[in-house]
Amino acid sequence: MNSNFLRSVYGITSFGESHGKAIGVIIEDIKPGIVFPLSAINKALAKRKPGRSPFSSARQEEDRIEVISGLIDGKTTGMPICLLVYNRDHRSHTYEAIKDIFRPEHADLAYFSKYKIYDYRGGGRASGRETIARVAAAAIIDSVIDYPQIDIYPLSIGIVRAKQTDLKFARNNDLNWPCRETYSDLLAYLTSIKNAKDSVGGIVQVKIDNIKPGIGDPVYQKLDAKLAEAIISIGGVKGIEFGSGFDLARLKGSEANQTIESIKPDKKETNAGGIWGGIATGSTVSFRFSVKPTPSIGIEQTSVDKSNNARKIQLEGRFDTCIIPRIIPVAEAMIKLALADAISYQKLIEEEELGLQQLREAIDKIDEDLLISLYRRKKIVEIVKKWKQTHNEQDYQPQREKELLESLQNKAQEFGLSQIMVAKVWRSIFENNRGKV
Repeated sequence: MNSNFLRSVYGITSFGESHGKAIGVIIEDIKPGIVFPLSAINKALAKRKPGRSPFSSARQEEDRIEVISGLIDGKTTGMPICLLVYNRDHRSHTYEAIKDIFRPEHADLAYFSKYKIYDYRGGGRASGRETIARVAAAAIIDSVIDYPQIDIYPLSIGIVRAKQTDLKFARNNDLNWPCRETYSDLLAYLTSIKNAKDSVGGIVQVKIDNIKPGIGDPVYQKLDAKLAEAIISIGGVKGIEFGSGFDLARLKGSEANQTIESIKPDKKETNAGGIWGGIATGSTVSFRFSVKPTPSIGIEQTSVDKSNNARKIQLEGRFDTCIIPRIIPVAEAMIKLALADAISYQKLIEEEELGLQQLREAIDKIDEDLLISLYRRKKIVEIVKKWKQTHNEQDYQPQREKELLESLQNKAQEFGLSQIMVAKVWRSIFENNRGKV
């Protein structure tokens, strides 16, 4: 299972649980000789850590990173960088009373259904604390990629909606709220929700300006698809729409289409959110995503335990009244990780002058992807063999191998690859897997 590995030009693997010893991340493919951006990482982590406002979890964590590998004299060596952030203020004992009861809207029941075991202490890997790894990784990659301007701010929190957008004001309050006029209303509203031991969600706006036309790739690597994948992977995010989003469903084509006035990019927002065919046009890339209310609340709820018995559950702990202010730096990190891929691939397409090290890194990444594919193939072959043994079916099928090899050689010819080389590679793969379980 590679669900904790983000496949990208700058691949990252994250690990650790909310109430474990530490949260960590391994970042690969960072070229050597880069001054390690320690202060930038700590600054980014400070934005997402708990305890920044009266409406976030009261858990007190310093969230200071410890570098385990990949550096010497404050510079990258080109080897994998491993970062750790130790958990200091977890209180696992507060979860003992409910360790056999599934918390409503949490990942407990889903994890138990899949693994037959789950970490009841704060949610384990399903906890928002795992996002430390995302933020730290993006802060490192930030030092090697020239990113466009990214603005993220709430459009609404609960029933309170921003009437205006003042980004300077948003950057200078703990809730990232962009509207001076409604800020006091929001504070009063969140205070009432907190006093009721409840929680709220909201809607967050993202705008990416000065993005270079051509960023993104067709079909399965579309820029909007990659951004959607990045954002939806954040816990609590339940919906996303680009440009005019679902409103487009009510329009006719003549109403939704926008005229092209110039081939030159501008900051004009479009119904499609600045992306056509999965590729950035150069206009502002805009999208919104929805965040559900934090499921950890202090109000009594109904659930079941591991034996499927009905149970009442009332959570005790340090919970976020609204998770949106802490999700914003995580969303920015995931956007940067998605853009890093798209920007790097575009440089290769445009044949920008790349250094030998960068070209080698690109080849190494492709080789790594091939290795992962071979591993996955091996695991599926093992499953197929066991199935055939169970059902007493023939294991080795030479005719099927012959037909597959001919098909691969034909495709190799289409791609301008050596048919002889392809035949050698796949015969080796077939022979290596044949007869092994």
